[in-house]
Amino acid sequence: MKRLRNTGNSPYTFSILNIDLLPVVFTTFLILLWEVITRLDLVDPFILPAPSKVIHTLVVTFPLMGQHMMATVFEAVVGFCIAILAGILIAIMMDKVRVLKRIFYPLLITSQTVPIITLAPLFAMWFGFGYLPKIVIVVLVCFFPITISLLKGLESVDKDLLNLLKSMGASSWDIYKIVKLPAALPSFFSGLKISGTYSIMAAVIGEWVGGRRGLGIYMLRVKNSFATDRVFAAILVIVLLSIGVLKFIGFIESKAMPWNKEIYGLKKEEE
Repeated sequence: MKRLRNTGNSPYTFSILNIDLLPVVFTTFLILLWEVITRLDLVDPFILPAPSKVIHTLVVTFPLMGQHMMATVFEAVVGFCIAILAGILIAIMMDKVRVLKRIFYPLLITSQTVPIITLAPLFAMWFGFGYLPKIVIVVLVCFFPITISLLKGLESVDKDLLNLLKSMGASSWDIYKIVKLPAALPSFFSGLKISGTYSIMAAVIGEWVGGRRGLGIYMLRVKNSFATDRVFAAILVIVLLSIGVLKFIGFIESKAMPWNKEIYGLKKEEE
């Protein structure tokens, strides 16, 4: 039997294999309550199918859904990678040249005030119904948290340390390599986690406008067929994909910052 051990300051926080049991138990309780409500016919299955029905539908329809899932993952990954490159480039430019921050920062804020769902039809008109408009939507959704988080991290470096390096003749590249970029990694990965969870959702929103493949297209088709269980199955796949992206970013973070003792807010046990 695995030993329960405290993972934080709270006496009610325990884990097995570094998995916090409290949210697992609470989520399991909600799912069981959902199952009981549907089994007792307190809610019409057409409105809210049972979790067991959703799982069964997911297993049965997964071969068909897998084709749509691959299209969504492709759009999300390509758009996310472009957003990372664009976010890093823009953040470094605004940090290095203050005039560029005065020019671009208001535009970055403005870009987030326009609902993406209203831009999606325009992108479909401009770029067609292929992968490009979906990728553009993913980039627009994901690059802002990355850019702002990295910029704040770069600006938070101790000014005295920067002046010391400059007095020793360090070049601009040396300052970024030795001090600024390592110091900004926690903020950068915080932005990556936010954007990563949004990437799958952004691809699905882009697919709602039109196309041939994708989880968004699949959801529209099954919704029009009044197959509520298939809609919930697609939602479950989207949730799992988003969690998978978050876990992957957390793994990269642990490798890039081995000195960081806190991952997802859970403090590792001191050896």
